Formats: sequence, C-alpha cells, structure tokens
Amino acid sequence: MRIIFVIIFIFFDLNISKAQELFIHNESASSIPKRVLGVRLFGNSFNEINVLRNMFAVRWMYGVTPKLSLYISSSFSNHHGLSLPDDLITHKHIGSQTIYYPQQSQKGVTYPLRFNGFHLYTKYRFLTFDDANEHFRVAVFGQWSNVSNAHDEAEPNLLDDTRGFGGGLIATYLKKRFAVSFTTGFTLPNEYSEDKPLFSGSAATTNTTIEYGRSLEYNLSFGYLLYPKKYSNYEQANWNIYLEFNGKSYESAVVSQDGSNLDVQTNGLTNGHYIEIHPGIQKVISSNLRIDLSVGTNILNTSYARLYPIVMVSIQRYFYSLKKLN
Repeated sequence: MRIIFVIIFIFFDLNISKAQELFIHNESASSIPKRVLGVRLFGNSFNEINVLRNMFAVRWMYGVTPKLSLYISSSFSNHHGLSLPDDLITHKHIGSQTIYYPQQSQKGVTYPLRFNGFHLYTKYRFLTFDDANEHFRVAVFGQWSNVSNAHDEAEPNLLDDTRGFGGGLIATYLKKRFAVSFTTGFTLPNEYSEDKPLFSGSAATTNTTIEYGRSLEYNLSFGYLLYPKKYSNYEQANWNIYLEFNGKSYESAVVSQDGSNLDVQTNGLTNGHYIEIHPGIQKVISSNLRIDLSVGTNILNTSYARLYPIVMVSIQRYFYSLKKLN
C-alpha cells in the first residue's frame, strides 16, 4: 500500500500537478523531489548564411533535498573555431601611425562540432504557498561554467560560450491549468585570452584578450495545460503549450592586444539588449517522458551571438528508486 502512495506522489509531483510549469527554456521555482534523478537531452539550431549552427547538451538533474536541486550539463557545438577569427583584428594607417581595432568577423564559416565543457546549476526553493490546484513558489539559483570558447561577441552565455558564474531569482505561480514564471539574474563572465604568431612562421607572438560584458537576464514564461481536461489514468498523455520571453542586457566587451585596449568598431562587441519570443509545445508520455519543441525569434533588437529563427528540441525523463523513497 505504501508503494502505491509513493507512485501516486511521484506522478503528481513530477507531472500532473505542475505539468504546465515544465517550461522549455526557463526553470520554474519548483524543485526535484529528494533522491530523484533526471536526464535531459536538448539542443538548438539556426542558419548562419549557408551553415547550420548546432548546439547539443546532456543535463543530469538530481534532487539533493526536497528544496535543493542540482544540475550538471555538458555541451557540444559548432559555433566557434579553436581560436579567434583571423579577421577579427584589423588595422588602418593614420599618417605614420598604425591603429589596430576589432571588426565584424566573417559569418558562415564552417567549424567542427566539438566539446565545450561543463555547466553547473543549483536551485534552492525557499518560499512555498500551496493550496488546492494553486501554488506560489520562489527559488534562488546559482550557476558556474568552465566553458572557454573563442567567442567573439560581447554577450556572455555560460552554457556553451563563456566561462564564469551567475545567479538570480525565480518566482512561479500556478492556478489550475495556467502557470506563469518570472526569472531574473546576472552573469559575470571570465575573459578569453590567446597568443598567436605575428605572422605565419614567426616565433614572436601577439596576445589578444576579450573581457566579455556582464549581463542582466529577465525572462517571463507562460504555460497552459491543453489536454487532458480530466485525468483518468497514469498513462494518459499531457499536452502543454508555452509562450516564453527571454530578455538580456549586457555591457560592451573590452578587447586588448598585448595589454593595450582597442577601439571596438563592431556591434557584436558593444553593449546591447534584446527580447526574444519562444512559443513551444510539449508532450508528456506515460507520466514521465517529456518531449519539447519550440521556435524562437527576436521581437526587440537582436542577439549578435545567433541568427533567427532558432529551433529547440529536447527530451527528458526522471528515474527513481521506490526503495530509496520509502
């Protein structure tokens, strides 16, 4: 009898009671139940001129305590080369003086798919108000990344572009079939630095360093449970629709060569802000297998780190031991 209650608890806690807050792009304030392990395979793609840019990631999720969740992700992408583009730094002559400066590097260059690194994310739910068919939850989160790609835009992205750390706050409200969540946070990226020969075959090198812009993120997510209208058994599929708005503001990058700061003359390395919209659909099969699909584009300004539209696909599943939960 106790095992039956445990199964019902897991089913309702992971799926039915908050199915419409399993947001595709943003985390909700809810936490993973204690000792439950989950895995998520996800990726996104967009066209850059004649090249398809792809990012693939594997995420392991674990409920450390009833309120504390831990995620570890590893990602692969073909967004960047092994070093900064050769045409990133150019020069001009003013009289007898040579002025070096960053410019927009060529787009549509083919890069191999390679391993980026690891991303660590932890979330702690510290406020909970639960009622019948309704709840409000608030959580704090922190993240850290050791990814260090030759990223030539000011905008930081800890999952697959830049190393560093960040944190923030999540507030989620659910009532019956509707859920809304707001996430705000910050990112403090580390710099990227590399040495290159002055010219082909030269033993002398020149150092280029990019200090990426610090950023503020502000995301708003809406979710709605389309089907079923009423549950009849545990095998019944869930269909959820989502509308998510992802916004970011970031500072200009500081680009230096051999310790001297250069005058940035490309939009991709200056400060900016944008808002994207990501409508999506989700199916939850047999109460535990989740499949997501979304297509996003910009509605205010643009990100210079990607082009649009951007398509995201993911599949996720939880694993648990009834003995441990008992």
